[in-house]
Amino acid sequence: MSERPRNDDPDSTPGPIDEFDEIVEAETDRDPDLAVIEAGSRTLRTQAGPPTGDPIPARPTDPEVDRALREVEAELASRWGETKLDPSLVRIEALLDILGSPQRAYPSIHITGTNGKTSTARMIEALLAAFELRTGRYTSPHVQSVTERISLDGAPISAERFIETYRDIQPYIEMVDTQQQYRLSFFEVLTAMAFAAFADAPVDIAVVEVGMGGTWDATNAIDAGVAVVTPIALDHTDRLGATPEEIAVEKSGIIKKDATVVLAQQPVDAASVLLKKAVEVDATVAREGLEFGVLAREVAVGGQLLTLRGLGGEYPEVFLPLHGAHQAHNAAVALAAVEAFFGIGSQHARTLDIDTVRRAFASVTSPGRLEVVRRSPTVVLDAAHNPAGAQATAAAISEAFGFSRLIGVVGASGDKDVRGFLEAFEPIFAEIVVTQNSTHRAMDADALAAVAVEVFGEERVQVEPRLDEALEAAITLAEEEGEFTGAGVLVTGSVITVGEARLLLGRG
Repeated sequence: MSERPRNDDPDSTPGPIDEFDEIVEAETDRDPDLAVIEAGSRTLRTQAGPPTGDPIPARPTDPEVDRALREVEAELASRWGETKLDPSLVRIEALLDILGSPQRAYPSIHITGTNGKTSTARMIEALLAAFELRTGRYTSPHVQSVTERISLDGAPISAERFIETYRDIQPYIEMVDTQQQYRLSFFEVLTAMAFAAFADAPVDIAVVEVGMGGTWDATNAIDAGVAVVTPIALDHTDRLGATPEEIAVEKSGIIKKDATVVLAQQPVDAASVLLKKAVEVDATVAREGLEFGVLAREVAVGGQLLTLRGLGGEYPEVFLPLHGAHQAHNAAVALAAVEAFFGIGSQHARTLDIDTVRRAFASVTSPGRLEVVRRSPTVVLDAAHNPAGAQATAAAISEAFGFSRLIGVVGASGDKDVRGFLEAFEPIFAEIVVTQNSTHRAMDADALAAVAVEVFGEERVQVEPRLDEALEAAITLAEEEGEFTGAGVLVTGSVITVGEARLLLGRG
């Protein structure tokens, strides 16, 4: 495996650009569609039946475009990775200033929180698009391709446009690099690219997800009229704080003067911090459970049927093709955010057109979030990576699928609360296959197995360091139950693990 170029800072870490590219690269000569990584993995395609789920565009098939995209990714990978946080907006603001402040060319909705940010962003985007607004969406991390992070009109920008955007602003990036103590980070450059691409499109509104935290996140260079805070829980505690209250202090930084802040249900101490910040900057507050919320929900084929209460009234019989109570709450938050953007609230009580709202929610997809990618046996992918996310996923799996026996495939990052994560799944996993993804951040499979044995017991834990072999082992265990017994496989633990599994299972 070739060495990635590194930042000139000896303490730097490479960023997860397209994290499994190096594994894929060796396979491209003999497997042009990149459907599988290893020869043994090809068995999965015939064993598991036809692929299902939301497609993510594969890497470009044009060799010249592919080569150029890899060059851009390598240059981005030479910078600080996303897990290194410097509490400063100086570099990103300097770059945006040179670029003519593209982030001020359109209004924005800014989203922070611990879990549910990407799904909520995609729902907001779908609603805005249904009302005939041209949208730009910036989310992270990506599931399979770095181009997913910057979307126009609901779809990832093309590889050609991604390359063009980077090359257009590259001279200005280098100019700022020479003026600062540290070079711009991977995430700072991607953020500037997104803002520039949105201005160039141009978009009517940008939906922007925070990368980490809020106050010092590069995306906080925008001045959004609507700030959204999804549920806050413990994650990135070494950088953001050890309690929900401390984490909320950092995340409250996106709440700007005279904005509207839409708050999902929060721990009491986190809510207190967010409300205090709103008062300080004269922001209008909309709280889930008070000003808006989920009035009713029932499981339906392929998702759930909701009755939502928005800021201006009720929205009955809304079908959401995503599973889990947490996605219903994300939908309520997304609806309130869009209402706030359109000026709907207690002072202007009215509802958005119900048919348009229904059509928008029915179109929502969220790859890698309780996504079914295979049948016979059913294989589900979910990017949960912390205890709170795992608890939500476990509850949704039990409610929506009713598996008679569920096999877990888990590959986690080494900086997460792995024990808490595994404990959330212990009641629903009959057996667990422990593995690891291809990145430097992946927790060693044997180390993960040691924790899993303490949680599940040795007889329920199998170790397969290679992800392709872990998938095959889990599918084999599920098939032992017979074709019609309702056994399934859940792949989880990391967005990177899910992305690589998606590729292996023919969704790349």
